[in-house]
Amino acid sequence: MGGDKQQIIDLETRFWQSMKDKDPEAGKAMIADECLVTGPTGTMRVDPDKFARLTREGDWRLGDFQLDDLDVIFPSEDVAVISYKVHQTGEHKGKPMDWTAADASVWARQEGGWKCALHTEAILEKAREPEPA
Repeated sequence: MGGDKQQIIDLETRFWQSMKDKDPEAGKAMIADECLVTGPTGTMRVDPDKFARLTREGDWRLGDFQLDDLDVIFPSEDVAVISYKVHQTGEHKGKPMDWTAADASVWARQEGGWKCALHTEAILEKAREPEPA
């Protein structure tokens, strides 16, 4: 299946920018009516209104982000899957946040546009240096 990979990369980047800007309306517009989110704190189901509330009220601040190693596939003409590494800095619950994660999102065509129906994040452990012999 073919599709516009750059369009999906741009959507994912705008999604992250909406979190950095703490812009609940921009993020809300990109969330599917039903969206699943998984990450280090567990899983949840969100809809656009809940996502906006979490953006507005969440005890976190995204200072910066960098997406790398992006890849996009189109299992069907109405579904896109993107995976990438993201380095993010900021604060979470008053503590500094600086980590790299492996993320993926599923975008589905709804109401004439692309909406995020699934987002996953797994924090990557830093490689450990071998113990001296």
